[in-house]
Amino acid sequence: MVKTVHVFPHTHWDREWYFTTSRSKVYLLKDLMHVIDNLQHNTGYDRFILDGQASLVEDYLKWRPQDKNVIKQLVADKKLIIGPWYTQTDQFVISGESIVRNLQYGMDVCNKLGTYMNVGYVPDSFGQESSMPQIYKGFGIPDTMFWRGVSEENVNHTEFVWKGEDGSKVNVYQIPSGYYIGGVVDETQLDKIMHQEPFASIVKRSTTSHIAFPNGFDQAPARKDLPELIKKLNDANKDFHFEVSSIQEYIDAVKSEKPELEEVSGEFTNGKNMRIHKSIYSSRSDLKKLNTKIQYYIVNVLEPVLTMGEHYGVDYPREAVNDIWKLMFENAAHDSIGSCVSDTTNEDVYMRYKQVRDISTNLVEVTLREIATQIKKNKKYEISLSVFNTLPVDRTEITKVSFYAPSQDFEIVDENDQSVDFSIESCEDQTEYIAGQTIQLNPGEKIYKPEKIYKVVASIFAKDVPAMGYKQLYINENAKKNEVIKAVDDRILENDNFKIVIQDNGSLTITDKASGKVYENQAILEENGDDGDSFNYSPAKKDLIVYSTDQANTISVTKSDLVSLAKIDYDFSVPENLDDRAKKICNVKMPVSVEIRLEKDSSVIKFNVKIDNRGPLDHRLCIDFATGISSKVSYADQQFGTIKRPVYREKEMKSWAANKENWNEKPISIETCQSFVALSNKENTVSVFPKGVREYEIIGKDYSTIRLTLFRTYGMMGKVDLLYRPGRASGEKVIATPNAELQSELSFELGLSITNKGFDDSEVASKAKNYDTPEQYYEYADFLNGRLIFNMDSVDRTLDENGSILHTKGNLILSTLKKADHRSGYIARFYNGYGDKATDDRIVFNKKPNRVELVDLKEDTIKKLPIVDNTVKLNDITHAKIKTIYFEY
Repeated sequence: MVKTVHVFPHTHWDREWYFTTSRSKVYLLKDLMHVIDNLQHNTGYDRFILDGQASLVEDYLKWRPQDKNVIKQLVADKKLIIGPWYTQTDQFVISGESIVRNLQYGMDVCNKLGTYMNVGYVPDSFGQESSMPQIYKGFGIPDTMFWRGVSEENVNHTEFVWKGEDGSKVNVYQIPSGYYIGGVVDETQLDKIMHQEPFASIVKRSTTSHIAFPNGFDQAPARKDLPELIKKLNDANKDFHFEVSSIQEYIDAVKSEKPELEEVSGEFTNGKNMRIHKSIYSSRSDLKKLNTKIQYYIVNVLEPVLTMGEHYGVDYPREAVNDIWKLMFENAAHDSIGSCVSDTTNEDVYMRYKQVRDISTNLVEVTLREIATQIKKNKKYEISLSVFNTLPVDRTEITKVSFYAPSQDFEIVDENDQSVDFSIESCEDQTEYIAGQTIQLNPGEKIYKPEKIYKVVASIFAKDVPAMGYKQLYINENAKKNEVIKAVDDRILENDNFKIVIQDNGSLTITDKASGKVYENQAILEENGDDGDSFNYSPAKKDLIVYSTDQANTISVTKSDLVSLAKIDYDFSVPENLDDRAKKICNVKMPVSVEIRLEKDSSVIKFNVKIDNRGPLDHRLCIDFATGISSKVSYADQQFGTIKRPVYREKEMKSWAANKENWNEKPISIETCQSFVALSNKENTVSVFPKGVREYEIIGKDYSTIRLTLFRTYGMMGKVDLLYRPGRASGEKVIATPNAELQSELSFELGLSITNKGFDDSEVASKAKNYDTPEQYYEYADFLNGRLIFNMDSVDRTLDENGSILHTKGNLILSTLKKADHRSGYIARFYNGYGDKATDDRIVFNKKPNRVELVDLKEDTIKKLPIVDNTVKLNDITHAKIKTIYFEY
């Protein structure tokens, strides 16, 4: 039987890698012009796939807008095949919302030009995340084509059914040897090409008579002589018929034979046949930290604040938000977010994060101001502190806040004149500076100007802040009720949930008061060598592990009724480089301070680890939590929902040990998460919430210790023969990356939660969401107007002193609350964050909507939902399921 070989011309176009985006765009301009010329004038050259990312077309048309109609015609003729992505995104480090928006924005760009390829095409992402089947189905995408993450140990054939974490299924058409295998063709071997590797194995593993033949390479131009090459291939091969095709045409041809496909579940991170770079999650830890914080800020703070703002009459800045997301998509591209790029390229990545951070924080600031200045104000008080809650549940908690006060001794009260507890952590006289910043557009108008102005940092205990809403507080300068945090002689931090004792060696002994269970040897720092590169961590071939418990330290503790703070300063001595490490010489200082914060009533212990890393090179620093929970699996959140991962990949490790030469990477159990990792049994759960690098490994003889990576450093883009990745270098072995040594002062935040319950009963996902979504405070007083916060016109104060737009029971995790993309209403997206159980929830609207719908990820209507007493019910939401709700007034 003659087999059909589908030759689909394409390019894999990294927007940046060892080169910058600017260089890439210049070459894209030339190459895409040639592609267009071939598709228009080269007979037989009838298809070209533009790497599945619409941003390339957008970039091209910015510089050649005169080609827009030509491109629209080529798209309509199915010659130029674009989308569905905006950029070729990573799937593990970036957030679920980023993936969803990437597809939304990519499809929007494509729809303006005609249509998009309805295939989840990801030729080079470093593994496949198990939310993807549900995401694809949510966009009406039934099929995906990818390279990395699956070997013959997982599945027998290149076509199979992929079942995601929530149970959604899509068809997979794997290109198991890469997107480039048909890009370089030896014309002296045309008669042998399908009988030699890699095509011989591909033919053998195919379920039908149709074979995928990707004809392209990295940053490669269109092959002008492709029609002639196809003719030569057909002349030389009687058992195979070659034809110019597309991915969609190949998939349709496979489906036409109705093969019986195997089903494979979960995430795909098998590195036998291709490199997955599993520890890329900590490359350029400084940029990973920025990504973590900014991702959280956009969806947990910015978009809900802007949505609240529009409810209270403030315009939603849709185009500004679009710009923010597009910058994030550029950084979400697999090499960019992986940080496996040159130092120059990483400078561009940083600048995009800086732009997003600056735009986002200022959008939040001005929106909070426009809401706060509409809130009715008690005329007894000149200074208001408006507290904003961007979660869909009421909150009572302590927040660390910076604000200005007219004295060092004052009171904070709520709208009922009830005193609000707070503790001052620092107070600095800034009278001269602040008073000089005030600008009055009408200088004759009498405004409040205090004699003294202090910049205060305090922990404020605000109670019953309404869900997705606000609460008004005031500074009462006539009362003197503040409390200052004071130094104490003991080494104990304590609240109703925990007792923490700091041992002489700096380790923590934590007692969970609910169960009486004692957890010893907590928060131990572990430093070791890193012989890896920008793609992979790999331990030094002659390693030396240095623990904080062996280092000299000094301990200080301060307390108030609300907050207990401890600081452990370590005088770390570590090897300067890998050569010194091999000789067991610790010859440079690496000062480290671990700050521990325990707040009243809090179920989360907060840490901030600060490191002066200006001395050592090529090393890694982790923090270990000994849970005492021996488990075969860890719990971690993925893009939407919770996944259980094996703590040790026994089958893969046996295969590696027996056949290392057949593996591209060692199947290590270094993993990533979105906001938490946990170990749990029926009696206890210990969870860690990283706010910086989100990389962990479960270690110890009984696999009961959570090791969280804080940072790692390296000096080369690519290196050969690593312990964890033998053989050739990934990337470019001649490109040095001195900036990746991170020789500066670093800091990383994380939280720790301990309960005497199983995982689902511990509400881990909700705690992580709360930890990552701090309440926002906005201070307003007339004397602050000017250079400090800019002047704005005054408005009528008509809003109540407490306000809320909606609330839920909190059973589902809110992924986003935002303006709908193409309609007048709003989108609220939720998911089930539990480990196993199904749950229900309800949305109660403060104002009755005219319409509420269940929609898909494209925001198209699935069905209208009934509204009863301003309430919409969401029933029986199973494990890891996404539910997207549209509502309008």
